[in-house]
Amino acid sequence: MVRGGEGRCDPVRFGRREFLALAGGFASSAALPKLSLAENPPGRPLHGLSAFGDLGYEAGFSHFRYASPDAPKGGTFNFQPSYWFFNQNTQTFNTLNSFVRRGDAPPRMENCFDSLMVTAWDEPDAIYAHLAESVTISADGNRFTFRLRPEARWHDGSPITAADVAFSYRTLKKDGHPQLLLPLRVLEDAVAEDDRTAILIFDGTQSAQAILTIAATYPILSSEWYEPRDFLASTLEPPLASGPYRVGRFSAGSFTEYERVENYWAKDLGTVRGLDHFDTIRIEFYQERQAGFEAFKKGNITWREEFTSKSWVTEYDFPAIAEKKVVKRLFDDEARPSMQAMALNQRRERFRDRRVRDAISRCFDFEWTNRNLFYEAYQKSHSLFSGSPYETAGPPVALERALIERLGAAHELPEGIYDDAYQEAPSDGSGRDRTRRRTAIGLLNAAGWSNDNGTLRNASGDTLDLEILIRSSVFERVYNPWVTTMRSIGINASLRLVDPAQYQARTASFDFDMAGYALNWEATPVNSGLENAFGSGSADVEGSRNWPGTADPLVDAIIHEVGAAANREDHRTAMRVLDRVLRLRRDWIPSWTSANHRVAYWDMFGFKEPKPDYFWPVERLWWVDQEKATTLGKA
Repeated sequence: MVRGGEGRCDPVRFGRREFLALAGGFASSAALPKLSLAENPPGRPLHGLSAFGDLGYEAGFSHFRYASPDAPKGGTFNFQPSYWFFNQNTQTFNTLNSFVRRGDAPPRMENCFDSLMVTAWDEPDAIYAHLAESVTISADGNRFTFRLRPEARWHDGSPITAADVAFSYRTLKKDGHPQLLLPLRVLEDAVAEDDRTAILIFDGTQSAQAILTIAATYPILSSEWYEPRDFLASTLEPPLASGPYRVGRFSAGSFTEYERVENYWAKDLGTVRGLDHFDTIRIEFYQERQAGFEAFKKGNITWREEFTSKSWVTEYDFPAIAEKKVVKRLFDDEARPSMQAMALNQRRERFRDRRVRDAISRCFDFEWTNRNLFYEAYQKSHSLFSGSPYETAGPPVALERALIERLGAAHELPEGIYDDAYQEAPSDGSGRDRTRRRTAIGLLNAAGWSNDNGTLRNASGDTLDLEILIRSSVFERVYNPWVTTMRSIGINASLRLVDPAQYQARTASFDFDMAGYALNWEATPVNSGLENAFGSGSADVEGSRNWPGTADPLVDAIIHEVGAAANREDHRTAMRVLDRVLRLRRDWIPSWTSANHRVAYWDMFGFKEPKPDYFWPVERLWWVDQEKATTLGKA
């Protein structure tokens, strides 16, 4: 799940291509353990699955604890999304096809589609039958048989069948967005045994955690609707879907509305009851942050998460705040590992030396930036799994050391692996830390770059060029001091501001020197997601999250260990070793992190507290409080 960062530090959009090219890159996936047979017994229909623990909800549960069955329905939720998936873009859109790499789709298209099972947002890795009424696991753990609910319907009233399920998985495996395509490498086939029985057949190399993602989050598509159409096409034709919302009015690049389906077939199921209260969810698109903020101040937008700390401190003093019509509040972030970092593209030869990447990082003065530009709103991030049990510290503990030693028998270990987990030393906060600059110059000299009248050149006479790609002018104030420092030591650094569509196209095709990415990982990260960002097999797959082009057999082996974990302790150990190695590699330069959502909203909503721990889709949880809305003139 891609999230905004300071000024929306954008990423790959949790983004692809050429599935067959991955075959050699994922050989380490062999012989991963299946789902625990004790918790997920084979041979009988199950209402839910869990990787490591008991399910929190019994069969036939009435609703999730975070849902609000008694909340009223109605009204409009007009907001600016703070996270997105696949090829979605929060600043523009030109297609309604969200499940392929091509084009820019509006966020929340996924809410129009049902999946076989759904994730519980208050459990780290439990899923429950939704479109399917049950799932049965074979004795060998490689076949998952889903019995579909007879009442399941498309929005046109026609039944959802097992043929639709088989079509969906086969199509997404062949042509889907890389976030969907890559995990399906372990899927051998999807077949329809009869109209209500669909079987997913795996090759035996699937991990226990990855199967949960595949079963719970994949959209089921209408085979009949897509049969005469090109699945890969960019199109503004709303697809036939089955979820709680359907596409309503829209204007490409301007706004889109999703209409609640009044006769939604699943509205009384425990997996849905008490969710989806708004009649209309409306998203408006602004290429610049300030225009969106002005729309919020006027009340045209009614909910906003603020990603610019300066604005949060200095600009939320408009009349509606003073009149208490708008609430400004912090909400705890989810208990999921988060990553906000800069990727240096190692497909460019000049960035392949770790010392060069380290030197570039040392030119950024976080302490000065945080005090002068961020109003002390952030903490320095040293990990790509910040705020989670997977963020390691100090020297390796016994379990980590044992895993490192075992991996070292077959792989070259990086220098410093047995030392304290790597953390970049803080600056003196002056913005002109001479010690850091001298260190950076020493690293660059050691990597073969010499000063030539103020410009760094290598033995071939090439200059050390570095362009930071951004898609919002908000980043200019943040990164200009970084550029200035780099130029002062001879790096030919610059900023390049491009429009949102071009930014997405260039990052998806790896056409950049350095760019920023922010996302939240799954509460229990799975090997397929990690492979997408760090695995050798995704390094040349356009649209993957592997922006730096990481291709390291040791990293692949550790990701395999994550997938092979039979219990939470083993999983946590492997993740911490991965964190330790990624810090040393410096493919990604971690930037900053925060423990809160900064949210402002017009005081017209009701919601249940506490919020769920692992996911917070406000548009599906909140509702219009009619009395408050009437007071504001927004009823």
